Amino acid sequence: MAEVQKKLKVVVSLDLGPEVMPLLYNQPNLDVVVWPHESASGKEWLLKNIAGADGCIIMLFEKIDAEVFDAAGPNLKVVSTMSVGYDHVDLKELAKRGIKLGNTPDILSDSVADSSVMLALMAGRNTKQATNVVEKGEWPGWGWSPYGLCGPQMSPNSPQDIRTVGFIGFGRIAQATLARMIGFGYTRCVYVARSKDPARAKEIEQTIKARHPTLTTVQRVELDQLARESDVLYILAPGGPETYHIVNETFLKQMKKTAVLVNNARGTLVDSDALAKALKEGWLWGAGVDVVEGEPNVTVDHPLVKEPRCVMIPHIGSATWESRIGMGTIAVQNLLAGLAGIPLVAEVQVSKV
Repeated sequence: MAEVQKKLKVVVSLDLGPEVMPLLYNQPNLDVVVWPHESASGKEWLLKNIAGADGCIIMLFEKIDAEVFDAAGPNLKVVSTMSVGYDHVDLKELAKRGIKLGNTPDILSDSVADSSVMLALMAGRNTKQATNVVEKGEWPGWGWSPYGLCGPQMSPNSPQDIRTVGFIGFGRIAQATLARMIGFGYTRCVYVARSKDPARAKEIEQTIKARHPTLTTVQRVELDQLARESDVLYILAPGGPETYHIVNETFLKQMKKTAVLVNNARGTLVDSDALAKALKEGWLWGAGVDVVEGEPNVTVDHPLVKEPRCVMIPHIGSATWESRIGMGTIAVQNLLAGLAGIPLVAEVQVSKV
């Protein structure tokens, strides 16, 4: 009599939907444990169900630390996060235990770039104040005036009006955002990036200039210059100690009064109190944020929520059907590869982080 092969246990902390879950359910060697609701499962559920798991798929809002790894036990081979960022996972613990980590880059670059430009437009054109006029029933008595609710125009007003787009972080999403800004007539790009290698910077800059011939400048600069020169500044760098509050009061005081700041990366990169003060005192024109420190515990009393020139959306930068289904699919592919002991589709090199 043939020996029955033991199934591998995988835990999925949030149902990935009808387009993705069959990729797991159709694997006869898997025992799939899934939180079946659209809301977050919570750490208590994960700790209770991850015992004995060989692999797991997690979300960006879940803290995966030693407590989770201890609860899982020695069988855990792979953690697959349905996100680009992985600052919610304890990398030292992963490395110590020899567990692989997969993430989902690339697939969401276009959707996040789209939403980044959307936020810049919304913040620059006073969308929050303008929609409030309508939604609060104030339009009938509001009274039009030539300069009412005016803001800085995104695109240059003439060939002599040279605009500069700035980036904190210059990876795939930033470069996709840059391509969109070129369509608005931007010819200068300045950025700061993790790598300080001049040869690497020159290679990137030459490649981008060849791809976008209308760009006159692509230049890695220091933070102070980035703050001073950016007409629109996009924050698209990873979270973590290295970038914590990289945008602070000192940085914001150097920005143009007509500048717009967009954070579509991680909330920890921006000091929220400093940004609220900067907007209130007019150090820059407006801000659009998809992420904020302390999320999702953000209430109507949050200083940025109360600020009229700050447009805030609830971390939905990648919220298109195409991106989310693609992210879920890659998360499953990473999990299956880790269980099979083969290279992941998108693997974070934990020992190098």
